[in-house]
This record gives sequence, C-alpha cells and structure tokens, in this order.
Amino acid sequence: MAVAIAAFAAQSALTHAQGATLARTHKPGGKKAPAETPAPAAAGQPKMLPARRPFTAAEDAAATIPGMPDVRFWADSTDDFVKALPEKPGPWLTLSSGGSDGAFGAGLLNGLSASGKRPDYAVVTGVSTGALIVPFVFAGSRYDNALRDAFTKVTAADVFEINTTPESFLDTWPLKDLIAKQVTPALIADIATQYRAGRRLFIVTTNLDAERSMVWNMGAIAARGDEQAIKLFRTVLLASCSIPGAFPPVFIDAESNGNHFSEMHVDGGVGGQFFVAPAALMAARSSYRLPATALYVLIDTGLQPEFDRVERTTAQILAQSVGMAVKVDTRLMLDRAYLAAKRSGIGFNVASIPPSFNAPSSGAFDPKYMKALYDLGYDLGKSPSPFDTVPPPYPGAPEASSPNPERTGANK
Repeated sequence: MAVAIAAFAAQSALTHAQGATLARTHKPGGKKAPAETPAPAAAGQPKMLPARRPFTAAEDAAATIPGMPDVRFWADSTDDFVKALPEKPGPWLTLSSGGSDGAFGAGLLNGLSASGKRPDYAVVTGVSTGALIVPFVFAGSRYDNALRDAFTKVTAADVFEINTTPESFLDTWPLKDLIAKQVTPALIADIATQYRAGRRLFIVTTNLDAERSMVWNMGAIAARGDEQAIKLFRTVLLASCSIPGAFPPVFIDAESNGNHFSEMHVDGGVGGQFFVAPAALMAARSSYRLPATALYVLIDTGLQPEFDRVERTTAQILAQSVGMAVKVDTRLMLDRAYLAAKRSGIGFNVASIPPSFNAPSSGAFDPKYMKALYDLGYDLGKSPSPFDTVPPPYPGAPEASSPNPERTGANK
C-alpha cells in the first residue's frame, strides 16, 4: 500500500503540474550556497526554499540531539545497539512497513491481546507504518481501542493533502496533526513507565544525508517528558513513515561540535522493511546470538506476486516496479531473520497478509479495505496458531522443499 500511495502521488503530480519537471539542485562535490541564499527551485515548483545550513559527514556522524545525547544510534552501530538493549531477555517483536496495510498488524496484535496471548515484549521495533503501531502495543492493552481506531477510521484526508510541495507530490500536514492527536502526553508517559521497567521501543528512520538508517530509543525520549521530548517523539513517528517523493522529508535539529544544523529524515523502510539488529549481526557468517527468548516478525504486506497489466504511465510503472522490489527485499530479510533466530537457539515466528486476502480497495487509505484487513488480522490473532514458524514459501518452491506450514501461538 505504501507503493500505491507513491504511485497515487506521482499520478496526482502529473495531473496538477502539467508536465513540470523535478530538477536535482545539488551534485556531489558541487559548491554549496551560503545558508541565507535561497536554493533554486525546479520548474513548476510552487515556491523556493532556503538552502540548508552546511555540515560535514564527520559532523553528522557524531551529531546528537541538543539536550538529549543518548536517544538514538546508527542502525549499523553494533556497539551502540548492544548497549541499548534491555538487561533481561524476553520475546522481541518487529513490525514492517506497509502503509495502510498496517491495519493487518494492528488487528493481529489486538487479537492476541483479546485472547490473552500477547506478551510484554522486551524489545519492540517499528519501521514506517510499523512505527505508528508499536507505541500503542508497547504501552499496553489499554490502548487497543486507540490502535484499532487509528487503522480503521482514518481516510486519505487524515493523512495527506493533494498539494505538490517543493520536496514532494503530497503534503502531510494532516498526518502530522493526526499523530499529535493520537500520541498523547498520557501515552508517552506510559511508554516512559515501560522504559523504566526495562523494556525497549525502537523506531527507525532514514538519514538521507548520510544514507544510513537511524534507530531512535523512543522510551528514552519519552522518559524526559518535557515539551521538547514530546515534540521529538511525534517528529520521529512522522519521519519514519514519510515516503520519499510522495511525502515531504522531515527535518530534525542536531548539533555537532557547536554546529547546529537540520538532518533530512525519510521513511525507515528505505533502509530495510523491518529492523531486528544491525546488518553485521544478522549476516549469515555472523556468530552473534540475539539475546531474546523468541523473535516475532509481523509483515504488513502480502508477499506473493500479483499480476497487473501495467499501463504506459509513470505512476503504474513506478507502483509495479517498487512493489516487486519491496517484496523481494522483505523475503530476503525474513530469510536472514530466520537464520539469526535459529543460530541464537530461539523460536522464530512470522505472520504476513495471506495470499487469499482479496478485499477491494477504492484508493489509498480506504476505511472499508482497512477494516477488512484489520478484521482478518484480529481473527488470526485470536486463533490458536497466529504465527508460522518458518518464512512463507517462495513461489514455485518444490513441495518437498517447501517450509513446514505449522503455526504457533504467541507465548514462547
């Protein structure tokens, strides 16, 4: 569905811009304009934006959030990752990208909660739409109704406005307002309580300047409890689901060696469809053992190829190409997560949208479609065996080598 949103954005832009072109205004090694000089706008863009304050790769690598130096780390930093983990092991939960298909994950987790099978996960991670789900799950079952409403009662108008910006095809001021309404000070306070109890909530964004993923320790942010922390918490959520090109990037103020500048962050899915641990620790040749008692991976998308005769339009070509790439990336990441769990001697559990789901959708963030997907997930969550113990089989896999379809419950 995230791909559909991007395609919708592209089609909207083509319709409204009437052939306007997007030009890249900076090339590697090129001279940067002074901070006060407006950057040149591409033809057809509605307004000019001021140039960003210069900063170097070294400054960005060492940058921290002013007043909050320990609330994030690079997703490829193995040392920082290990330091951020809870002292006591427990089950881990990771949620993927997926746009409005996140309704499936929201339903499944609420179904688990309703049946009394949802544990207090020691580590919870979210990317893109997964980032919008995990705060409610981490804070506890008292937020199940809020999670349900967030993925069954919203419409496209609650997420974006069809209005081309200099940085995107759509404007997400409605989503920013929605996050502010849903992520209340009470929710953040409950997240802080869980953090102090030893649990960890990680959300991933992509630092586009550095071409590196960033992991945010949301419990540490929540524990501060002041207005700056609440604002940052909401900003990170918005950044994690800001689809590049379709949605505007999100700028986050940082500081390094006395230089204050703004980093450009976009959708966490750019760096991977979900996050368990740094890639070096997940590698096939790694000997690292995940300090978890079980790993649960919730994929908010279908993984089977879907035939759709592609029309000769930018939007449809984009949608079909990126949609295929996302499925391939997700499958490869699932294989890696499965091997890491087996190497660690812990149970592997995965759920994804089944190929049999075929409810029609009238467009991006269709409430009827999302409700059908939520109900599917909810029923699966309440079932005796919500999860598979192996990744979904690849299309065309010989029957003899196909994974065992055995499913498991959630209390391992």
